[in-house]
Amino acid sequence: MIASPRRRTIGILDLVTKSARNSLYGRLMNANLASIMPQVLGVWCEEAGHRVRYVCYTGGEDPLAELPDDLDILFIGAFTQAAQLAYAISNLYRQRGTVTVLGGPHARCYPEDARQYFDYVLGFTDRAVVQEVLAECAPHRPEGRMVAAARQPAELPPLEARWKFVEAALRKAPTIKFVPMIGSLGCPYTCSFCIDSTVDYQPLGFEQVSADLAFLLTKVKHPIVGWHDPNFGVRFDDYMEAVERAVPPGRIRHIAESSLSLLSEPHLVRLRKNGFQAILPGIESWFDLGNKSKTRRTGLDKVQQVAEHVNLILRYVPYIQTNFVLGLDTDEGDEPFELTKRFLDLAPGAFPAYSLLSAFGRAAPLNLEYQRANRVVPFPFTFLNNNHAMNVRPKNYTWPAFYDRLVDLSRYSFSWRAIRRRLGATEGMIPKWMNVVRAMSSEGWGRISYHRTIRRLLDEDAGVRGFMQGETDRLPEFYSRRIEHDLGPLYRHLPAGAMMHDPNAYLKSTAESTVPIARPAPGRRAARPADHPREDATAILGPT
Repeated sequence: MIASPRRRTIGILDLVTKSARNSLYGRLMNANLASIMPQVLGVWCEEAGHRVRYVCYTGGEDPLAELPDDLDILFIGAFTQAAQLAYAISNLYRQRGTVTVLGGPHARCYPEDARQYFDYVLGFTDRAVVQEVLAECAPHRPEGRMVAAARQPAELPPLEARWKFVEAALRKAPTIKFVPMIGSLGCPYTCSFCIDSTVDYQPLGFEQVSADLAFLLTKVKHPIVGWHDPNFGVRFDDYMEAVERAVPPGRIRHIAESSLSLLSEPHLVRLRKNGFQAILPGIESWFDLGNKSKTRRTGLDKVQQVAEHVNLILRYVPYIQTNFVLGLDTDEGDEPFELTKRFLDLAPGAFPAYSLLSAFGRAAPLNLEYQRANRVVPFPFTFLNNNHAMNVRPKNYTWPAFYDRLVDLSRYSFSWRAIRRRLGATEGMIPKWMNVVRAMSSEGWGRISYHRTIRRLLDEDAGVRGFMQGETDRLPEFYSRRIEHDLGPLYRHLPAGAMMHDPNAYLKSTAESTVPIARPAPGRRAARPADHPREDATAILGPT
């Protein structure tokens, strides 16, 4: 381990949102989206003897006011939708003489772009990488230095060690408060669009899970745990035994992202016994990725089988969010959208979360194919949250045809009829309340309004239409105004050139072999503690 020569004053900023202009749902829930790795980083820095100020930015505060003025080094963790906010903050602090570091999904997916605006850009990160950066702590201009471990650590600090940082984030949650925990890294599935598609599944240690849960009961009377495992319950019996060793029945509630293939009825019985209140399975597509839903069927047969399974889950778990990806190359015509409507009719209690197909830089090998085919649209990072832009031109639809179907499906999913049916099929006041608020807030009606606006602009604004069709790379005014609106006062600190990026940087760097991203150990794939399975996809109960 490299020892730091002196005690540093360190800021750690976890950007869980991209804007101060929150929806109602965002004001209630953003604090619950705090990532685990910034908290882990805080533990490592304090154990090395440094002064640490941790801030979870939820959109309701001034991040600059919460950080000390005399920082030696500022670590920022960001998903891609918050990249331009991260770039503006980094630019401001670099002007003040602070060294800046970017970590998290955006650093992994877009290192070529990020290194223009940070002194360090981190790939896979362990304690040694952090100590190396702190020991050097030097400006790197005009391009930041890439630093990465061969793989992620085999263990992370226990909940007790990061509790002060957990509490700091939870204080910003006005009502419902989720305690973030993780028990495994990677994923056993190989969805082509997913950041974990090439990451081996790796449990972190079930004894530690038990110890963390036992500690939590000494701090919170009836806590809610939000599991950040990309797929919770892969080693199901081990997980349940770890919970049962530490938690008396009824003392802790749990929310987890899983796959339908893991949710058999015997498993559901055990999940209910252990207090699991919400499950977020990935359905993704009616024509592909059947291993996650434990079915080889496609089309209407798959719809019927999955709907039966979802209704079974709702007999044991009161809240279920079903995740879909729209615009996959296997989709064509009306059928994928009409089948999703049919699913909602057959399983009215499910809250549908729709992600638009997005290629996040280096997140998945499939992105190279999109770049070779010149299908990636250079939408600014602010819009890459799986909902405000689809940055892969659809294979089997024109843009107007795709958005016509998207608007129609969204209106069907969040109509008053659908809301009433969802209420009737859901048990418990909190699940009912969550379904109504989400449907009426940015995740439902807000997205309908946004998608309708894009559809209108495709007819009325030649700049928007040409940009999305690849006829021009000039950013339409509609998008530039929204970036300025989202960043607010920080917009004036956005560096020159940071509005746009090269959408084919991954392909170019692969061909030229110019940017090393990690140093994998021979014979195995690197693993990472992913908070969510896609780069900017749904966090616990969805993005805002």
